[in-house]
Amino acid sequence: MPRGSAALSAARPPEEKINWPAEYDPARAVFFVHNQIDIKAPPEVVWAIITDVRAWPEWYVGATNLTVRSPDERIGPGVVVSWRTMGLDFDSKVAEFTPPTRFAWESRKAVIRGYHAWLIIPTADGCRVITDETFNGFLAYMQRMFIPGKLHGLHQTFLKELKKKAEAREPQRP
Repeated sequence: MPRGSAALSAARPPEEKINWPAEYDPARAVFFVHNQIDIKAPPEVVWAIITDVRAWPEWYVGATNLTVRSPDERIGPGVVVSWRTMGLDFDSKVAEFTPPTRFAWESRKAVIRGYHAWLIIPTADGCRVITDETFNGFLAYMQRMFIPGKLHGLHQTFLKELKKKAEAREPQRP
């Protein structure tokens, strides 16, 4: 189901739950998207790829014109990333940054507000990556009505490309 399910989000075990700000709780949000994938790579490898947002345009079709606004151009708590996705320019501020398991940012515009979280859960074979996103505002209603599957598809593309990159990396040697 492209929109996602707030009940699914609420039913997860604690280590698999997103730390939603109240405004973005999936049960109250206008639009909610859930995607996940299992990856045969350690969480640290996956984390390194996800948080190297400057490289996203090289492998993810949904991200262009990306700039990390920090002195060292690295992502971290409170850092703002300016980028273009789905035809809109966004400034996304990192709201959660807990290596190597939790990363989230908030994007605010006059017509749409969103919260996007990535959760990396260790598994016996590597890790599971969950990416959930909620939206509120006028454009969230339009998205839900007219293109409900587009964001789900872009997130799935992101996860498939992430999986390819992570599983192709050589294991880190001590």
